[in-house]
Amino acid sequence: MILNLKFEIAMNLTDEEKVELLRIARNSITNAVNGKELPEVEPLTENLRTPCGAFVTITINDTLRGCIGYVEAVKSLAETVNEVAAKSALEDPRFPPVEPYELDKIEIEISVLSPLKLVKSVDEIKVGEHGIMIRKGWRRGLLLPQVAVEHNLTKEEFLEHTCLKAGLHPDCWKDKDVEIYVFTAIVFKESDFKQKIEEGL
Repeated sequence: MILNLKFEIAMNLTDEEKVELLRIARNSITNAVNGKELPEVEPLTENLRTPCGAFVTITINDTLRGCIGYVEAVKSLAETVNEVAAKSALEDPRFPPVEPYELDKIEIEISVLSPLKLVKSVDEIKVGEHGIMIRKGWRRGLLLPQVAVEHNLTKEEFLEHTCLKAGLHPDCWKDKDVEIYVFTAIVFKESDFKQKIEEGL
């Protein structure tokens, strides 16, 4: 599904809005891990009210601990982050749920997604700039742009890993009935705004 949203708004997220999204994600994760209901969020700016896809990634000592998101712009950016943060902590099938004792150890990273663009050729893919979503039938897999950078992947390796994420064979990106989408993302994490976050406490 190609998204229809005002990504130009999200492109202009202020530092204060990024800090607010990180605060929302932290509160959501804390509540979820402690068995409480999701906090209510009130998007205070137009950017945070804009429907937008987003992923929340949780790491401990730079090791992945959970990552879930919405590709589709189904809710406001603030509400999306609120929901997927909790899901990242509890529902990523690759990991056991985050435990309360881990809350002080985790770092939260947020990726705000642009609309998906269907590409006609893999030559259009720019490693380090684009994330990839591959779809074949009902299967689909997505990798964020930073994954290729963090793991020093070539374009072919990035495509192969995205195929595997979809539960397909690694060379499926060459199949004629496979759709390949690219997207960009604004990526920021708690350590980028440590001082601002601490000042807000």
